[in-house]
Amino acid sequence: MDTWTEVLQDTGLDPRLDRDTSNCSIARTLEVVGEKWTILILREVWYGSSRFSEFERVLGCPRNLLAARLRMLVEEGILATETYKEPGSRSRPKYVITSKGMDLVPAVLGLLKWGDRYRADPEGPAVLARHRECGAHVDVQLRCEQGHPVQAMDIESVPGPAFRVRSPE
Repeated sequence: MDTWTEVLQDTGLDPRLDRDTSNCSIARTLEVVGEKWTILILREVWYGSSRFSEFERVLGCPRNLLAARLRMLVEEGILATETYKEPGSRSRPKYVITSKGMDLVPAVLGLLKWGDRYRADPEGPAVLARHRECGAHVDVQLRCEQGHPVQAMDIESVPGPAFRVRSPE
């Protein structure tokens, strides 16, 4: 008997279908970063952009939408602002990635890897991720806490401490 079945053994409910999904970390994460422009801003920060004008130029995102996405990323603690001033100009903010934002790098790299495999230009990827120190290709890998490589088919989803059954309607 699997763990899901054990949790709901005597309830008559199907644990995969009758769980409360309002407490889903993936859904809450997508509320923050699940929009195209947000992921593309993170990509550009990773590529080295830090100024509003740079994002606007590279992305072609409408100014109001870009401003809203940058503001949200700062409010969420994914980006922070620092002030810079060019000679003869007023002070302006530049955007820098925080440690919370750095924790999103594997997700963005995972999207890049998938895109390179299934959606790249016929000539190949537009950008390669390389280790700055040695120049080797950077790959995203799944590993358990013990350091073992894990294949997607070997991942088991089990009820966590916040698992809830959906309220009957």
